[in-house]
This record gives sequence, structure tokens and C-alpha cells, in this order.
Amino acid sequence: MNDHAGLRGRDLALVLVVVATWALNFLTSARALQEIPPILFTALRFGLLALPLAFFVRRPPRAQVPRLLAVSLCIGVVHFSLSFLALKLSGDLASPAIVMQSYVPITTLLAWWWLGERVGWRTGLAILVSFAGILVLGLDPRMLARPQAMATMLASALALSVGTVLMKGLRGIDLFTQQGWMAMASVLPLLALSLWLEPGALATLPNASALAWFGAIYAAFASSLLGHGLYYRLVQRHPVAQVTPWLLLVPVFAIALGVAFWGDRPGPRVLLGGAMVLGGVLAIALRAGVRQRTLPPAEEL
Repeated sequence: MNDHAGLRGRDLALVLVVVATWALNFLTSARALQEIPPILFTALRFGLLALPLAFFVRRPPRAQVPRLLAVSLCIGVVHFSLSFLALKLSGDLASPAIVMQSYVPITTLLAWWWLGERVGWRTGLAILVSFAGILVLGLDPRMLARPQAMATMLASALALSVGTVLMKGLRGIDLFTQQGWMAMASVLPLLALSLWLEPGALATLPNASALAWFGAIYAAFASSLLGHGLYYRLVQRHPVAQVTPWLLLVPVFAIALGVAFWGDRPGPRVLLGGAMVLGGVLAIALRAGVRQRTLPPAEEL
């Protein structure tokens, strides 16, 4: 692992591919969610992802199975279904892309409370700035008109944070095995939830357009398989703290895509709140690098 050289040349290009891939997922998923209900869309994503990964996953150590299932429930079922629901409810790309970053300060707080990890005053200040930014963003007229969207995305971020803390205890499971088991373990619960909460959802699939199906395929293979695969390769070559700050470009790119292709017009409170959230997350990532702690990637949808 290269500790000092930073990201250059090919690796810099690869992290930008990850950023662009994850940012574009906000746009393609938002388009697909116009036709496919969010929980069913999440089930499709994991069903498609499970198909190739099923041939490569390894049997996890028996002692790790309960934790792996808990991670799959928190991230695969709760986080992703709520994040897609929030994207549908919000009607824009900017606010979900920004609010999702709140999972980094939430994870840091959970690691302090749950795992006893040390949180210095600088990191604590960065956490306060991030949460203050969410409050500022929440005062935007568009967000005030749709408070359920922000509440849903915050609940999604909390589920991701709990899953991330649980994930830190997994041993002897590589990235693709973890992704494969998460996909396979999530499909049936998601389908059951869709049948319960989204009556008639399955009937929408035969009439879904090619663009809607492309959104599901992109989420599975480009965002999850390619994006996480490249990220895993990068963190094998570089410290996580060198890679993570680059991933803060994901919401920036998503906002640009929203303005260019989705008709978003983020107001001053969204921009100010977003700058505060992302600035706090960047400070947390940099402090984690100084203390040699690791943070998870700025998870895409």
C-alpha cells in the first residue's frame, strides 16, 4: 500500500470513474423510480446483482453468519429501500445526495458510543458543522414542503451507519462475498415488503420502459459491481483516508447532473447547507487519516 504518494495517474482516473458512476446512479435511479416502486426497485437491484456474484461467493465462517445477516438487513433491506424511497419523495437529486453524507458523522458517533473509538474535539466540531448544515438545508422551501423526504433519507443514513459499525466486526469475508451474500439475503425480504407495502407493484414491471430497466441494471452492475470493485482496488493500493475525500465529489457531481438533466434549481440554503455538510464530512475524513482510523466509502444509492 502506498501511504504517501496519493492518488495519481491511473488511480486518480479510477477514483473519478467511481465518483461519476455513483453520481450518475442518482439520475438513472430517479428516472426508473418514476415507473417502478422503490422497494421493488431495490429488490430488482439486488436480484440482478446476485446473479453473477452467486458463482463467486464463498461460504462465510459460521460464527460470522448472524453478523453478516444483520449487516444485510440494515444495509441491503432498510438503507437501500429507504434511500430509493427518499429519492422518489424528494423530487430532486441535490438534497438526497447531500443528506446521505450525514451517515459519516452518524457512523463516527456510533463508533464512539458502541465501539469506544476516540472522538477528538476537532472531529466533534466537524460533526456539529455537518448536522448544522442539515438543519440549514432543511429550511429550504422545497425541503419544508417535503419534510418526509429528508426524514426518510436520515433514517436511511442511520441504517447505513448501524450496518457499517456492524460490518467492522466481520472477519474472513472479502468484498465480493459480502456483496453477494447481502444481495442474496436481501431479495426475499424486499419482495415480501413490496408485496405488503406496494400493492400491485409487480404488475408495473411488464409495462416498465427500457429506461426504467436500464436504471435497475445500472444500479446493480455499474454502481454496485463496478463502483465498489474499483473502490476496493483503490483502498488496497492506498490508505482509505486518501481515497475517501475524493468521494465527496459524488454529491457535487449529482447536483450538477440534477441541474443539467433533472431540472433541479438548488436554492441558497441547499448550497450553504450542502457546503457545511460536505465540509464537516471532509474534516472528519481528514482527522480519521491523521488518527489512522478508517471510514467507509461515501456510499452511493
